[in-house]
Amino acid sequence: MAGKFELFTDASDKFRWRLKAGNGETIAQSQAYATRDAAKKGIASVQNNAPSATIVEVTAGS
Repeated sequence: MAGKFELFTDASDKFRWRLKAGNGETIAQSQAYATRDAAKKGIASVQNNAPSATIVEVTAGS
């Protein structure tokens, strides 16, 4: 099963998304958005930017 984005309304009636892996585990969750459209734009941003995202290792003191 492929991963999926779930779009939902939180307890404060704000829109959020979470990214679930194929095994159903949540691997990322968004901030709260005021509108459904803004949350969908957040999903699109992750979809567009993640394939080329670099990995940067951050250590204490650097």
